[in-house]
Amino acid sequence: MRIIISPAKKMNVDTDSLPCQGLPCFLPRTERLLTALRAMDAAALKRLWKCSDQLTEQNVRRLETMDLRRDLTPAILSYEGIQYQYMAPGVFTAGEYDYVQRHLRILSGFYGLLRPFDGVTPYRLEMQAKLAVDGAKDLYDFWGDSLAAQLFTETDCILDLASKEYSLCVSRYLIPSIRFITCVFGEEKDGRVIEKGTMCKMARGEMVRYLAEKQAAGPETAKDFDRLGYRYATAHSDENTYVFLRNGDAPESQ
Repeated sequence: MRIIISPAKKMNVDTDSLPCQGLPCFLPRTERLLTALRAMDAAALKRLWKCSDQLTEQNVRRLETMDLRRDLTPAILSYEGIQYQYMAPGVFTAGEYDYVQRHLRILSGFYGLLRPFDGVTPYRLEMQAKLAVDGAKDLYDFWGDSLAAQLFTETDCILDLASKEYSLCVSRYLIPSIRFITCVFGEEKDGRVIEKGTMCKMARGEMVRYLAEKQAAGPETAKDFDRLGYRYATAHSDENTYVFLRNGDAPESQ
């Protein structure tokens, strides 16, 4: 089994806590993206990144000094979004680190596909960015089926904890031999399942932690997830979609 998750916009540098165990498998393609970004002026980068002047300046400076092979941070410790806060990898046990290195993969617009202990440096490039490189019209076109193909060489079962923006890089290339299970975290209202963005991110992070704690070998373990007030909802689920519902009055932490 492989578990796929999204990256986060906010990143940090931590070269002291734990050592990197390798470089990203698509690094030559990342180098092509870096070359393309460095060829753009600040105004074009601001449009691409859809961010403030201050963030544009910060990320332009990053591009100028970026080194893809030195002073790197393990990917799982580099991202700082809500999902990663609730995953809390900084307090994983050695066994949990080993588990995620084997089973967890992070999808990235810049790096493509990351193992948790691949070394990365802070960047800004979402998968939906309209960056034309090597004849590709955007990043979906640039990465094509390469991320899915890599995953399919590793496993025949994928547990999807990524946002649709990122999971599309895999789901659109599914083949019959691959089981692809999407986890949905929501609340029931008028018979429909309603997802709330922040709660989804929290739950995805908690689910990764839960699976690592349980050393889950397959997706069935996910059905026992019971954190943040969520419970597996058999009536809404099927073999390709695991739905978890919570009472809207349930506390958001426990």
